[in-house]
Amino acid sequence: MFARQTPDSRTANNSKMRALLSILKDEDGPTAVEYAVMLALIIVVCSTVVQSVGNAAYDSLWEVVEVLD
Repeated sequence: MFARQTPDSRTANNSKMRALLSILKDEDGPTAVEYAVMLALIIVVCSTVVQSVGNAAYDSLWEVVEVLD
């Protein structure tokens, strides 16, 4: 049912495990994630501000149009 591991496959598995552990221990990964989260928050804030300014400008211009009519 299960394939028997040869010494070569054990060595390959150990090197893969060491590579995975080194990636998990690396501190650059969390820093990249933190930057991605900050960028996402900045995008959300900017889009909210642009939308509210756009709505305010639309309302102001609509009032001008109503006065001119």
